[in-house]
Amino acid sequence: MNKQLIDLFIKNAIAEDVGDGDHTSLSTIAAGTQGRARLIVKEDGILAGVELALEIFNQIDNSLKTTVFIEDGASVKYGDIALTVEGSTHSILLAERLVLNCMQRMSGIATKTNRIVTALKPYKTQVLDTRKTTPGLRYLEKWAVKIGGGVNHRIGLYDMILIKDNHVDYAGGIANAINAANNYLKETGKNLEIEIEVRNLTELKEVLDTGNINRIMLDNFDLPLLKQAVDIIDGRFTTEASGGIVEENVTDYAACGVDFISMGALTHSVKSLDLSLKAF
Repeated sequence: MNKQLIDLFIKNAIAEDVGDGDHTSLSTIAAGTQGRARLIVKEDGILAGVELALEIFNQIDNSLKTTVFIEDGASVKYGDIALTVEGSTHSILLAERLVLNCMQRMSGIATKTNRIVTALKPYKTQVLDTRKTTPGLRYLEKWAVKIGGGVNHRIGLYDMILIKDNHVDYAGGIANAINAANNYLKETGKNLEIEIEVRNLTELKEVLDTGNINRIMLDNFDLPLLKQAVDIIDGRFTTEASGGIVEENVTDYAACGVDFISMGALTHSVKSLDLSLKAF
């Protein structure tokens, strides 16, 4: 966990929610009232966000006492109790929605990722996330992918060179883009992997002729063409399939022999897992 990023996220999220005060709690519950609450699982899946929840409770009120019964990455079923918290009721209520919003979304992502990872077990292929994340929540969403057993692709624009179709078109072609990227790395002294996206076998041949890259993304290839492309590459570079891949067809793509499959659906259209924080 990146403590600096998480602390900043929690601080901003609390400020967004509380404004000048939780006036419902302040008006209805006497100051100093103590209480307990438990986090109840209301849907089967993979739990994620427990470690984050503890940070949220601690940052809101470090006198709150938490007891964790189920850790991140564990399978959960309806009715399970993931954790309990006790202390100031004002603090518990202030933390409630932020904890639930984060854990529900992270658990939904981890659950979907885990289903895909399980489906891919007979193959060498691993599933990657993408940059198709919610602004401000990328770290949490990619964290959830890892909890679910998936692999993180680049975190942002800064930690990998990924030459996509627009870069190729603006650069004036495959060779121009690859050569410029390598020159940039030499000039700046940066140690970054280079991946390039290809749209057809002609572009693939240009990449193979040029070389000096680490990974080839085969974008929107149909299955027969993808298999042909993987055979042509023949292990010389790491391969990644992307575009139009969903849970229902992911094993068909894996059967073509690619090293990675990237799926924006892991984060951009996931269903949250139903959780609840209730007094007891």
